[in-house]
Amino acid sequence: MDIETKIDLVRRKPTEEIVTEEDLRSIFQNYSSPKHYIGFEISGRVHLGTGLCTALKLRDFIQAGIRPTILLADYHSYINGKLGGDMEKIRAVAKGYFKHAFVSLGLDEGKASYVLASDLYDAEYWKEVLRIAKDTTINRMLRCITIMGRKETEATSSACILYPAMQAADIFMLDVQIAHAGMDQRKVHMLARELSHAYKKQFVAVHGHLLPGLQGVQRMDPNAGAEAKETNVIDAKMSKSIPSSAIFIHDSEDEIKDKIKKAYCPEKTVEGNPIVEYAEYLILRDNKMKIERPAKFGGDIEIADADELKSVYAAGKLHPMDLKNAVTRELCRLLKPSREYFAKNKEYLEQISAKDVTR
Repeated sequence: MDIETKIDLVRRKPTEEIVTEEDLRSIFQNYSSPKHYIGFEISGRVHLGTGLCTALKLRDFIQAGIRPTILLADYHSYINGKLGGDMEKIRAVAKGYFKHAFVSLGLDEGKASYVLASDLYDAEYWKEVLRIAKDTTINRMLRCITIMGRKETEATSSACILYPAMQAADIFMLDVQIAHAGMDQRKVHMLARELSHAYKKQFVAVHGHLLPGLQGVQRMDPNAGAEAKETNVIDAKMSKSIPSSAIFIHDSEDEIKDKIKKAYCPEKTVEGNPIVEYAEYLILRDNKMKIERPAKFGGDIEIADADELKSVYAAGKLHPMDLKNAVTRELCRLLKPSREYFAKNKEYLEQISAKDVTR
């Protein structure tokens, strides 16, 4: 496969940004199988944004010859108070339910490596954390704690200040060429890239689109400050702490149907419409989408891509319920492997209660 084709695979949705494509081209020129990582806190049940978006993107990476690693970030979860700060439970869920959530979506250990963060953290790692902290101001660290899903003023303990340094150290200690995360992790990737030159490390940051929750994205004053806008993104994204805002990868067909039926999806409105976004980033990236409806309402139509969907929907030629029905059907199809996997492996799902949800 030629380099431009590999870059096109990395660009595919739900990728939103590559920092930078020039550096990515250089990596493909120098590495036949670049190393990748994406890290996750262990917190509650896995939803579309965490699970399906990641699985779809990692399939692209694997096709491009990239070797993916999923870091099960137990120490990060502990610092951020996930699962009640119970480290024993965090580690059990990490190696059980959380890992198997990705396996259920086709990412078995033959396709992706799974690393428990604490297994990586030796004396050299903590030395790297201290070096990063030494080379970074307190104010810069405080600006970076928004990667934890918190505002700068919401740090609940001094350990939170170490969190960005630990995440940057993950990149360097895993010796990856591609660091992958949602757009909400951009600040720490930019910090790590700035330090990487002095540390003689080269990596590219790939940032994915953040799927909104079923409640949609609230419009904001265009003159609002940067912190307000960032808070709006954090609050609007799909969140396991608001179960009604999220579709979990092992939800039943009835649960998916009920959640989407109640979702925010105003007629003729594309901006901030979660159902339009699910269609764009999860369904239409790989397939056309069939809209099934009675002849008296225009009959069946086939939507080829996101641009056509937005045009048809904004013009009022597609009713919200018809769109919801199509998205429901396709999500049920995409999530069928995960539903069936957890039906056969109930012990993993039983590890994590619906009450085990934190921001």
